[in-house]
Order: sequence, then structure tokens, then C-alpha cells
Amino acid sequence: MQKQAVPNKIIIAPLNWGWGHATRCIPIIKEVEQLGLVPVIASDGDALQFLQKEFPKVEVLKLPSYNIKYGKYFLWSMFLNSPSILNGIYKEHQVLKKYVASHKTSILGIVSDNRLGVYAKNVDSVYLTHQLNIRAGWFSFWVIKFHHYFIKKHKECWIPDEQGSLLSGDLSKSTKLKTRYIGILSRFKQQNIPIVYDVMILLSGIASQRNELELKVASEITKIKGRVLLVRGTFEPSKYKYSKQVKVVDYLLSNELEIAINSSDVVITRSGYSSVMDMVVMKKKVLYIPTPGQTEQEYLATYLEEKKKASFCHQKEFSVEELVKTKNVDPVVLQPNQHLINSCIKRVFNLSQA
Repeated sequence: MQKQAVPNKIIIAPLNWGWGHATRCIPIIKEVEQLGLVPVIASDGDALQFLQKEFPKVEVLKLPSYNIKYGKYFLWSMFLNSPSILNGIYKEHQVLKKYVASHKTSILGIVSDNRLGVYAKNVDSVYLTHQLNIRAGWFSFWVIKFHHYFIKKHKECWIPDEQGSLLSGDLSKSTKLKTRYIGILSRFKQQNIPIVYDVMILLSGIASQRNELELKVASEITKIKGRVLLVRGTFEPSKYKYSKQVKVVDYLLSNELEIAINSSDVVITRSGYSSVMDMVVMKKKVLYIPTPGQTEQEYLATYLEEKKKASFCHQKEFSVEELVKTKNVDPVVLQPNQHLINSCIKRVFNLSQA
């Protein structure tokens, strides 16, 4: 009699929205491997390409893209893209259903990081997000209701933050969902190594606004005194020429980026939540530049500046003089709780606690 296979695969599916969702899934992928389980990375575009570079031997499942087209006004763009987003959700759900059906004896569970169509009947799953209260102007009520509809399809919702929403503030507070705080998620560790760069500029986010910020940075960067590291956050070549004091790289893998951030005195970056968690772990003084129109990033940057934990400026107002504000910053000091992540995985997916 043939021995029945024991389910051992955990599908981990980050949204392809910049690299933030992909990077914060790295500690979950590593913890899954530590438990002797087999991660399957499910995503598309840059997020999938990035994680394939980080985990070249891990199985991947390519999901359909949401095919979002960005305009000048972010919220209006999201409204116009809603048919494409709904179509993407439907298509990714069909791809996942087909994969689960063909691997049903090996699938133990699913972790969906903001991918609304990534869930399956008869498979334990969790939804990972810090945005339970999405800020979408006049559309907020309906967007939140729509988001919660999909979150409820999962066993529970994991919030990557400390109890009480220390970093994410009102964005992650909800009494209507089954939630669990799992601590912050970051692929990095703080190291006591010599400072090499006076300023590090870390570009990221949707391509159109990333390009706008690089244009702004290119015009200001020569005014910075000292050594500068510019990480462009893209696989596309640069159109700009920089002075010798500026070291320019297109992207860095996790171990290289960890060293680069640790060896930088001040960091300029977007205020995406994954970046916020990374900077907290690294204990860095930060100047946040929210992506224009992204209300979540604008809220986080304002929230952290009000607490004097970071400084921020709007993209169109960025100048070297804004760096002065980082002198008054008292960085948040937090570290990921690997034991908590480990226990959450074991509990949700009914693993032995031995």
C-alpha cells in the first residue's frame, strides 16, 4: 500500500506593488524553511523577479498581473483601474485553484500578502496586511468594506506590527476582523559597523513616481556634502549622470542592502510600511518622502514625524536642506520576534508544537 504524502507546502503570495510586499515576506519564507516546510512563491512582475533572485531554488507560481496603469492622481487612477483589478483578482484565484487542485496532497497552507484572490476552499490560509482602514478619501467606506470581504475568507489576518499598532497607527486598528499581531517583519538586522556614507538615498515605488523622484534627486544630490549612496530600485538604466562623490547602483540584494544601510548615517526613502519596518530594525534616522497621492504613505510619514520618530517632506518640496530635520529624530527601536512568527505558523497550519 502506497504511503500517503504529508502536506508540506506553504504558498506565500506577495502583491506586486513595488518591492515592499515581497521584501517583508522574506522572513516568513525563511521561517517556513526553518520549520522543514517547502515554500512556494506566488506572485508576478518585479516582486516575483526579486524573490527569485533571493531564493533561486524555491518553486514559483506565476500569477496574473493586475495591469494597473498609473496617472497623475493616485486615487482617481485606482478608481479607473478597478475593472482591471477585479479581473486580476478573478484570474489569480483561478490560477491558484488549479494549482491547489493539482497539488492537493502537498498543500498545507497559504499566506497572502494583500493578494485578494489568493485563497482556496479547504486550505488553511492567512491574510497579511497592516491596512485594515484604507484611506481612500470619499471612497474609503466602500474600499474598506471590499477589502474586509476578502480578508474574511481567511482563517485570520496577520498584522505586521506590535500590539497596539505602534508603527501603523490607525491604519491597522479593527474590531470587526479576527486579527493577530505578529510583530514587525524585516529581512534586515542592525550591525555595528563603520559609517561609510553620509547619506543613503533609496528609491522605490511605482515606476512613474520613482522616476520623478530620481529626477528631483539628480538635481539636488550635488549639494550634499560627503559621500552619498544612491540605490535606484529598478532594473532599468539611469538617464542621469552623477558626480564622483555619489556611488550609484540599480539594486542590491538583501545582504548587500543590509550592509549599505548599516554603513549609512542618514537614509532618504519612501514611507511604504515595509521600508518603515526596515528602518526601525536598523535604528536609522530617516527622511521619508511619501509617494504622491498614496494616502497610506502620507499618513505614515506624518504619524511618525508627529511622534518625532522620523522626518518627512513632500516629493515636490524635497531639497538637501530638509535633511537638517533628521537631527531632531529619535528613532524607534524594535526587533522582529522570530519566535512569535514561528508559533503563529505552527498554530494556524496545525503543526506539532513539539
